[in-house]
Amino acid sequence: MGTGMGAAAGKADAIRAMLEPTVDSLGFELWGLELLPQGRRSLLRLYIESERGVDVEDCAEVSRHVSAVLDVEDPIRGEYTLEVSSPGADRRLFKAEHYLAYTGEWVEVRLRLPIEGRRKFQGTLLGLAGGDVTLQAEGREYSLPRENIERARVKPRPGDS
Repeated sequence: MGTGMGAAAGKADAIRAMLEPTVDSLGFELWGLELLPQGRRSLLRLYIESERGVDVEDCAEVSRHVSAVLDVEDPIRGEYTLEVSSPGADRRLFKAEHYLAYTGEWVEVRLRLPIEGRRKFQGTLLGLAGGDVTLQAEGREYSLPRENIERARVKPRPGDS
């Protein structure tokens, strides 16, 4: 991936692969992971999920175990903050399976590079076709390449409360 985001995305993927077995062994799914540079400190945010849901104690337990792995492996240069939380109702979509599971839902998508002059789209998720996310927005169908998606999250449909 020769894009500017490539290095950060690659680093996040490597950290995800490193931490996934630990999170799995505790009985949770590593829903997603963000590595966000914030000045001299980085923020490493993990989203965990389980069939029974996730509470504060679960997040604390996963955080303790993950911290131990990170201390040994030391994948992040400099200081960082670790945050562990549940994906929540307006959950981010990270993996292909997430896009498939939330087909038919209202989503907000932000792109890294604009398509037709736009970086933000809101509409109904129609699914995945090849490497593209298909979205129905403003009465049109858009094919958005997954590698161009900076962030996608499920949102309440306008008019729902």
